[in-house]
Amino acid sequence: VQLQASGGGLVQAGGSLRLSCASSGRTFSPYTMGWFRQAPGKERGLVTTISGSGRTTYYTDSVKGRFTISRDNAKVTMYLQMNSLKPEDTAVYYCAAGTGWGLRKPSDYDYWGQGTQVTVSS
Repeated sequence: VQLQASGGGLVQAGGSLRLSCASSGRTFSPYTMGWFRQAPGKERGLVTTISGSGRTTYYTDSVKGRFTISRDNAKVTMYLQMNSLKPEDTAVYYCAAGTGWGLRKPSDYDYWGQGTQVTVSS
């Protein structure tokens, strides 16, 4: 499985961005998908995950109510709608795929996209 993240950019605080993560593989639906982010000097941390069916999601507290994860298995693509962005959301965002549920650590995931930069100005 190869993943390609896109959609990052520069936005003012309070603005919105939509990230996409496209898979090159046909077997997309069995995988739990996740978005991680890494700011300069910080460890890569989990933002949100979505189950293979799309029915179950998890969000880290700092993005609840602002970010929405979704997936379209027919298009083998995952999305992250980010609203009410804050400067502290500035980071490189990575998409990842893994098997099982309750995947919270980077080491739980088997496949990674290349990352897309999100910069939120104040």
